[in-house]
Amino acid sequence: MNKELFKKQLDAIIEKFDEMGRKSQHNDLSDLPKADRQSLVTRGIASVHRISGNNSTYSLEIERIIQKQPHLHLHTSSVIGVVKALKEDLELGYLQNLAEIVHSEVFSDFLEMAKYLNDNGYKNAAAVIAGSTLESHLRKVADKASVPFENNGRPIKANKLNADLTKAGAYELLDQKNVTAWLDLRNNAAHGNYDEYESEQVKLLISGVQDFITRIRA
Repeated sequence: MNKELFKKQLDAIIEKFDEMGRKSQHNDLSDLPKADRQSLVTRGIASVHRISGNNSTYSLEIERIIQKQPHLHLHTSSVIGVVKALKEDLELGYLQNLAEIVHSEVFSDFLEMAKYLNDNGYKNAAAVIAGSTLESHLRKVADKASVPFENNGRPIKANKLNADLTKAGAYELLDQKNVTAWLDLRNNAAHGNYDEYESEQVKLLISGVQDFITRIRA
C-alpha cells in the first residue's frame, strides 16, 4: 500500500472541507448546498473504507455516526473528523497495520467464497480459489520480507517461494510443510486430478490457509 497516495486522498478531502468552510457561516456547513456536502461526505466515507478496511475502528465509527441519521449531508463535520483521525494515524506510521487489516479482509472474502462453494458440492473450484489465495498471500509475505517473488518479471513458482520464505525466517518449517501440502492439493485441482482429494480435504485446506494468513501477516 502507498502511504503517500493514501495521504493525498485524505488531504484532498480535508482541503475541500476547509475550502467549503471558508464559504460557510456554520461549522457544519449547513448553509451550503446539500449536494456539495453529500458529495464530500461520500468521498470521505469511500476513502476511509478503501484505506482502513470495512471493519476498522474508523469505518465502524462512521457506521455509528450514520446510524443516528441516514442522511449523509447532515454528518459532514463528523465524517471529516474521522478522515482527519485516519490521516494523523497514517502520518504517525500506522500504515502497515492498516495494510495488514485490508489484506486479511480481502483474502477472507475469497476464502468465504471457497467455503461456500465447497459446502455446496463444488470442491474443485473451492480448492483452486483457496490455493490461489494462498499463492497471492505468499507473494505479499515475500514483499514484506524483502524476498524476491519474481525473476525477470515472471512469478517465482510457489513451492520455491515457500522454501525461500522459510529460509528467510518468515515462518517455521512446519508451516512450510503445510504450505507444500496445500499447494499440492491446489495443483491437483488446477490440473483436473479431481479424484486425488475429497471435499473434507478442501475444507481443511480452507481453514488451514485462513489460519496461516491470520498468523503470518503481510
